[in-house]
Amino acid sequence: MTARNRELLALVPASLLVTAGFAAVFISQDATLSDATRSQELSDLSLTIGAVFLGLCLAVHVVLRFTLPHADPYLFPLVAVLACFGLVVIYRIDAELAREQAQWFVVGLVLFVGTIVFLRDFRRLERYRYTIAAGALVLLLLPRVPGIGQQANGAYLGVGIGPVSFQPAEFAKIALVVFLAAYLKDTRQVLVLGARRVLGVTLPPLKHFGPVLVIWGATMLMLIFIRDLGSSLMFYGAFMALLYVATSRLSFVVIGLALFALGAWFIASPAGRILPGTGQVKDRVDIWLDPFAPSVVDDKGYQLAQSLFAQADGGLFGTGFGQALIAQADGSPVLPAPQTDLIYAVVVNELGLAGACGLILVYLLFVERGFKAAMLSRDSFSKLLATGLTAVFALQVFVIVGGVTRVIPLTGVTLPFVSYGGSSIVANFVLLALLLMVSDRARREAVA
Repeated sequence: MTARNRELLALVPASLLVTAGFAAVFISQDATLSDATRSQELSDLSLTIGAVFLGLCLAVHVVLRFTLPHADPYLFPLVAVLACFGLVVIYRIDAELAREQAQWFVVGLVLFVGTIVFLRDFRRLERYRYTIAAGALVLLLLPRVPGIGQQANGAYLGVGIGPVSFQPAEFAKIALVVFLAAYLKDTRQVLVLGARRVLGVTLPPLKHFGPVLVIWGATMLMLIFIRDLGSSLMFYGAFMALLYVATSRLSFVVIGLALFALGAWFIASPAGRILPGTGQVKDRVDIWLDPFAPSVVDDKGYQLAQSLFAQADGGLFGTGFGQALIAQADGSPVLPAPQTDLIYAVVVNELGLAGACGLILVYLLFVERGFKAAMLSRDSFSKLLATGLTAVFALQVFVIVGGVTRVIPLTGVTLPFVSYGGSSIVANFVLLALLLMVSDRARREAVA
């Protein structure tokens, strides 16, 4: 069976999942209808949604069959599973939000196809590394521009231009990975050969290690200027992963992590509180340390505390679709932001630990296929690009799941392809397109 035929076969379970998921939600929400009426409406609604979803996936599959015949056959089906699961959960929370998410899903597919068709050779991005890096910095700073910047929960994440709003950080992460992959491809040998050992620690030459300091400074600036702890962790973690793959020097990563820890400690210290925006970071750390403290739980720690209660209520197998208590009868929220920040808590509540493990397993499979594409790649830029894209995707999942489960401080990062948000789903489809292009080239060369 060819790669594309395996991809086609793997799309069937995704369509069955979205059909069964919408059917389960419909049954739980319309239990007051008669059996005959419910059966007819259930059949029409769930089968129509499943057919539309399968049709969209088949259209994309046909494009992949002609443009990227050797690409990994499992990446797109895994994304289809995540996307359809996200649509089901969001529909359970708010039907109108689910319709908007479905529209963004279509937009993401269009941009996904456009990236593959018009970019053709992803290696052309290497020529414009500094232009792409400048664009990433501009995107990160846009939320602080007066008139268009939008603030949410103390962090500057969004940009609004007329009726259109988006989160620039979702697109900046891809641009930053492209720049780092291109830069480290040219300097990785110099970083290793020119390094010196001081007190048992390998130190790279300063003139070539400058970008590490620049990225570190930009990360600290993000903590202070846009107050986005989640994006800071995600970007810096992806950079450390790329640096390690490019140089194979663990000491470089240790130095980078030490710098990040030093900067975070200073920001959280009393001396760092004089800087603007550091109070927001300190509050998130305080909430993380003890969300049930009397001085925290009734105000800023309410969101995390309710998230932990919701996950505990789910138990091993969950309460069932539509059974989680998200809002009270008067409309006041019991679980704040369930469609974005705390959608993982909703999943654990309704599907239990078993369902949450299944969701994380799908993410792990996606990450494994992404790293496999990197391992098969023969040229350095392709290898680093696939590694960076996969690492930033994995770190995004870790940051939001870790925040909801209180492993790390809670941040506003979205759960890829599952959380509500047009910027997230569109940007991640571009990320998927680049991964498939790298995979197609690597597998084609391996066959040859």
